Amino acid sequence: MIKDLDLQFFAKDGEGGEKTEEPTPKKMEDSRKDGSVAKSKELATGVSLLALFVTLRFIMGYIGPRLINTFSKYWGLSSSAILDGYSFQRVVATLQEMAKDILLIVAPFLIVGLVVGVLANALQFKWMVTTKPMEPKLSKINPLSGFKRIFSSRSLVELLKAILMIGAVGYVAYSVLIKHVNDILLLYDITVEQSLALLNSIIWDMGIRISAVMLVIGVADFAYQKWKHKDDLKMTKQEVKDEFKNSEGDPQIKGQQKQRMRQASQRRMMQAVPEADVVITNPTHFAVALKYDVTVRPAPVVVAKGADFLATKIKDVARENNIEIVENKPLARMLYYNVDIDDEIPPELYEAVANILAYIIHLRKAG
Repeated sequence: MIKDLDLQFFAKDGEGGEKTEEPTPKKMEDSRKDGSVAKSKELATGVSLLALFVTLRFIMGYIGPRLINTFSKYWGLSSSAILDGYSFQRVVATLQEMAKDILLIVAPFLIVGLVVGVLANALQFKWMVTTKPMEPKLSKINPLSGFKRIFSSRSLVELLKAILMIGAVGYVAYSVLIKHVNDILLLYDITVEQSLALLNSIIWDMGIRISAVMLVIGVADFAYQKWKHKDDLKMTKQEVKDEFKNSEGDPQIKGQQKQRMRQASQRRMMQAVPEADVVITNPTHFAVALKYDVTVRPAPVVVAKGADFLATKIKDVARENNIEIVENKPLARMLYYNVDIDDEIPPELYEAVANILAYIIHLRKAG
């Protein structure tokens, strides 16, 4: 029976065969534009929890007295309302004032939670604003697609991850409460200020442990999400070939490639200028650098040439390296238009170039 089973049913196939090729940079960039990136909600949650507990630890001295005062203030107002009777307008005004006081108490947590939450997500991937995830798609409301998502390997991993988190966080919370059970019983016998200080200590102990557990799970989940995201984007050999053809046919991409090739060629050419024997100019528009080594080539070779701005750069490099610059308008134009870089000069120019090289040799001997 086993030999009759089609193992290709389990293969990760796509158009053009099995998806065995690593995703190209273009495929990765297209995925980012579609809003599909590798990120871990658990890592962001762990960082946010840690920031909130640290904030509570350091501002408890600020919010503790405000909590006590706010509670006392509105407890007294509620008693007065029962005894004296409040109008509807006064009740609304009191509720608005109470909302403002509570907002001032929780504002630090809201601000820290918002800022850290955004940063924790943004630092996991390059920031990009895109509306594509919000575009309506039939696959999102397709019952068959939803059924596949529910029973997919990703859903199973998410379930196992949720069970692990609940178990780990529950165990940490239980162990901290057991350790502080005697302290909790003291809350009935101490002042409100002492109770707040004790609760702050217990919450800090529990919070820092829970945050550490969430961070460990989050880092592991982020590594898994990156691997899973890259694995999901794998391509077939045919998809890679098609993308290469499409990219090659894109005029913009071809123009960028040619620009990069020209820049690389110019860098190599400028690096060869210090090795030249002479630079011939016309003198404002053209500059051609020649090198003559009889042990390598039988005739002088053009190692660099340029017009206008590039010609100025060639002459600047020549001056920096003490290379002779000779003005010869007809010869500079002939060399620039008729000889490519790394090519030997044509025989009809031997005599003119030989005279210049002889002149330079004479100068070197004299110098």
